[in-house]
Amino acid sequence: MCDFRFNAPHTHLPVDTPITMPTATSTEPTISEAEIEQAIRSGIERYFDGCRARVPAFIDRHFHYPGALETNRMALGWDMLRAPINLLWAPVYALACLIKILTPNRTGLMWLHGLANRVPAGFTTQVQQHISHLILVDLLNDGQDAPLLESHLVEALETVYERHASEPVDHQRFGKLAEPLVADALSQYRITRTASADITNSISCTVLGAFAFQKFTPGGIGLGVVLASMLAKTLAARDFILGETIGGWYYSWFPPEPTLATTASVMIAVMAALAAFAALSGVIFDPVQAAVGLHRRRLHKLLDHLQRDVTLSTQSSFRPKDQFVARILDTFDMIKSGLL
Repeated sequence: MCDFRFNAPHTHLPVDTPITMPTATSTEPTISEAEIEQAIRSGIERYFDGCRARVPAFIDRHFHYPGALETNRMALGWDMLRAPINLLWAPVYALACLIKILTPNRTGLMWLHGLANRVPAGFTTQVQQHISHLILVDLLNDGQDAPLLESHLVEALETVYERHASEPVDHQRFGKLAEPLVADALSQYRITRTASADITNSISCTVLGAFAFQKFTPGGIGLGVVLASMLAKTLAARDFILGETIGGWYYSWFPPEPTLATTASVMIAVMAALAAFAALSGVIFDPVQAAVGLHRRRLHKLLDHLQRDVTLSTQSSFRPKDQFVARILDTFDMIKSGLL
């Protein structure tokens, strides 16, 4: 028998089940490895072209109104607790990701790479789970129960088989082809939701500080410091020996330093409020991101990386930079607030 395996040097796909053809004495021609590889690549290209064609409708259905309300309504509930924890944990996970990037297979640092690899991304919120499910079912599988990529690969190979042999293609060999890659890519996409909420908080704090207090507050820490100073001034003016009015005038020229307890309490209250806002911010900012093209670019990037990983049988390469942008903004907020 002549065996042609998908994991041959030029095919790159991790499927070990051989394709068997008739014996050499058969009058039917054999299928060359090049034909198999071309059929597989053709099936992959058709599949991902179809996914990209579904992106605009997917965004309109789930990220524009009224779909954005349905997508984000699940934030009401336990997500109000998960979101604050995720925002606080995000810098730790971002550091772990940076360590993994800087220590790939380096002798002597494998222990550090392995340790960073075990750091969880945080709690998966109901909204994140819902959006991941929508991407998997609506975008990647076009609402079908069976994996659509598998169907495209089988269809492409059946076309090749029809030209050479009457043997059917074994569908089961493709069942696990892309599942790990898709799962990891969706996990990374969920992380971008947390990072996006964090970036939204930073922008909201900056706008609120500029218009409400005429201060530059690039994040929750900066806003907390400003509010703590205002609270300290109000409390000091109230207890001023010559009365609250004169005290307000005096402390406008000589503002009092808020105590550490006051600053910490106000910061905690501000961060809690921002976290609650982050859990529900998708209702407002998903349509905005859809309008400016952020959702489209993010989904196209996910599909581009998935196509490359499936074609070359590489590990998942989808690593959005949103979380690092969010951490840069957090660092700037701490520097501006004098904590760094």
